[in-house]
Amino acid sequence: MKRFLLALMGMIIGVTLTSAMGATLGVAVGVSPLAGALTLNGVAVGTSLMGGLAPANALRAGLYPEVWTGELVKAFRSAAAAIGWYNKIRSYDQYVEKDAIHMVDVGVDPEVLVNNSSYPLEVETLPDGDITVRLDKYQSKPTRITDDELHALGHDKMASVIERHKEAFDEVRFSRAIHSLAPAEHTAKTPVLLTTGEVDGDRKRLTRRDIIALKKAFDKAKIPAEGRMLVLCADHVADLLEQDQKFAAQYYNYESGAINRMYGFEVYEYDACPYYNTSTKKKLAYGAVPATATDRQCSVAFSLKRAMKANGSTKTYLQEAAANPTTQENLFSMRTYTICLPTKAEGLGAIVSALKA
Repeated sequence: MKRFLLALMGMIIGVTLTSAMGATLGVAVGVSPLAGALTLNGVAVGTSLMGGLAPANALRAGLYPEVWTGELVKAFRSAAAAIGWYNKIRSYDQYVEKDAIHMVDVGVDPEVLVNNSSYPLEVETLPDGDITVRLDKYQSKPTRITDDELHALGHDKMASVIERHKEAFDEVRFSRAIHSLAPAEHTAKTPVLLTTGEVDGDRKRLTRRDIIALKKAFDKAKIPAEGRMLVLCADHVADLLEQDQKFAAQYYNYESGAINRMYGFEVYEYDACPYYNTSTKKKLAYGAVPATATDRQCSVAFSLKRAMKANGSTKTYLQEAAANPTTQENLFSMRTYTICLPTKAEGLGAIVSALKA
């Protein structure tokens, strides 16, 4: 009887500790604490039924990479609410094979005949081309967590490390996404306009007239009215807030990340929009340092009908302290494949802060 009570007590303590750790990991990767607790307990039960596949004391140490991988995948597939423009983009996850997508680029749209009376109809051939899109590989440098830290701090240290890796990945993938969706240069189908407002420091402010001009350019390029997105940089949001009382009154929907709708555009805010050379209207390379004399930040416009995103495989890496007897430290890193880009060089636009006269 005593042995049974001790076993029961041990099981209760084990479930309690596992639930606590699962809840902490769940919060760290952006899912509910209950989901994290249930997932980790499920893995613990499954491994025990399969003969104890988990390494000794792994559950107590919080070292369960297969759980982190599953929860991180869920977190990556649902971006933060504040990145509403990213959430709106169509996902091509179901087409990913071996971290690549085979897409067909439809070169032209079929001609539509209205009230046609001539038969037989002329047969059209639409030139299709297979495009292979290989997802970008993101890797994080390993982070060191010693057994002493895990022992002294419980599971919070590991959860904190996982959360920091996820946040670092998000920062890069969102900034690369908005950079990819900005046009490379000014063309009729990818208009790059300059602001025309009053001078503010070394640039001209954004005005409503500039957004109307962008709408006109999209209309002329026959970009569908449905699904037009406008992502304002921080400077341009501030410009409208200071000048436009109506805009200020409608700013800001924290649930969707949207500001308000203007002239057919769904409007969002993001502070990592790319830079352009104001003379050539060409976009700077990702990560390039803007030149004070020539380069200014932009706001990005794009059509949801010409944008895509996709997530591929995600994997976490863990080297346990047991394999490092001299340092007694754990090493954690992760890798994921993801991409966001336009499907065609059309339906994209930008409004760049003009240089002061």
